[in-house]
Amino acid sequence: MAINFARVRKLHATLAPIMVLPLVLTLLSGSMYQLALVSGKAGDFDWLLDVHTGRWGSLNLEMIFPFFNALGLLTLAVTGITLWLRRRR
Repeated sequence: MAINFARVRKLHATLAPIMVLPLVLTLLSGSMYQLALVSGKAGDFDWLLDVHTGRWGSLNLEMIFPFFNALGLLTLAVTGITLWLRRRR
């Protein structure tokens, strides 16, 4: 089975800018909450868990946000590794 590298590159280039915001948001909110937890002030920063899990006020994406992040990151990892391996040849 031949891989169409032009399609893989296009998918990667299209998905990367879309996934930057949710991934950075998840990364920062999770890291900041962990710091609050370690410092003993987690109760003051429970709102970070809402941001981290996709509960943003009246917009509640808690059921799909983790799957969206996981699927996007998995796709970027597979396409990125595929393109990287091709370049190394």
